[in-house]
Amino acid sequence: MIDNLVRIIRQTIEVSETECELIAMLFTEKVYKKGSFFLSEGDICKHVGFISRGLVRYYINDEGEDKTYYFSQENEFVCNYESFVPQQPSKQNIQALEDCTMQVISYNDLQTFYKKLKNGDRFGRLVIEQVFIKTLQELNSFYTDPADIRYQKFMAQHPDLQQRIPQYYIASFVGVKPQSLSRIRKKYLLNN
Repeated sequence: MIDNLVRIIRQTIEVSETECELIAMLFTEKVYKKGSFFLSEGDICKHVGFISRGLVRYYINDEGEDKTYYFSQENEFVCNYESFVPQQPSKQNIQALEDCTMQVISYNDLQTFYKKLKNGDRFGRLVIEQVFIKTLQELNSFYTDPADIRYQKFMAQHPDLQQRIPQYYIASFVGVKPQSLSRIRKKYLLNN
């Protein structure tokens, strides 16, 4: 499964065979059972994960109500950078929605990755830039798009996730109650 991680890294930077061996040493495989947490609120995010198989959701607990704000699936990185970079307690949770297999790297090993790979720093910068842009897009959409548009965007970006994610998590992500999502889905299906 490390081969898939290396393939994704190679899509961004050049990696030598020696560097591939280093990557294999720095990342370890970890399995998260459905419902378990990659990160819990109050804990410090100590790893970046790469999902080989499975699906996770990011959410916050707002006065007893879970508010889902993102999903990650196969071939995507998982991390709460707000906690990971400064090594401070997280305000968010990252939970496995399915059994997940990940390649994980610790904070210290990631520093080694940055130092020892010729383009390691560049890779880190490009990944963070992508995360930053995606976060801004989601934030802008949440404040400017009506719920039906947010749902349409979600479906366009993740058509395969509809069957893998419980509807109440999608409703939370879109920013509506499950009953409202049902109406939005019916309208969406009639128009497509």
